[in-house]
Amino acid sequence: MAADSSRLKATVFVGGLDHAVTQQTLYHAFLPFGDIVEVNLPKPEAPSSSDPHRGFGYVEFESAGDAMDAIDNMDRSELYGQVIKVAAAKPQKDASEGLGSKTAIWEQEGWIAKHAVSEEDRQAAQQAPEASEEGPLDPMQGLEGLDEAGPKPA
Repeated sequence: MAADSSRLKATVFVGGLDHAVTQQTLYHAFLPFGDIVEVNLPKPEAPSSSDPHRGFGYVEFESAGDAMDAIDNMDRSELYGQVIKVAAAKPQKDASEGLGSKTAIWEQEGWIAKHAVSEEDRQAAQQAPEASEEGPLDPMQGLEGLDEAGPKPA
């Protein structure tokens, strides 16, 4: 795992990419900051998509220092007329978490912990007095002055 974390420190995330950007474009844009090990542009998940990539990519440098220089110099710069976001790459989440997950978001542990409502809260909400005691409001209320629908005759 140690090797993975040191590789991660040398990898930058590049977001906001124009569809004209290729792996070669990124390689040449980031080469001034140091030796590049790999450039990765994830493909769209839908095979039918005509987009060449998903609008973001990763550039892995030989050294973490080069990655930091690239972030400092390239974040919020323009590439093909688009302002790009350059940041330290985050570790890939477990396949059971996040947007790429195959598990419904409300079935994931983190979501449940954050959004779960305790049984006491639920009971308190049910015992709260109803907002209106006089029954449902008439949906036509306030429309008495209008004789017919449509624009007023001139």
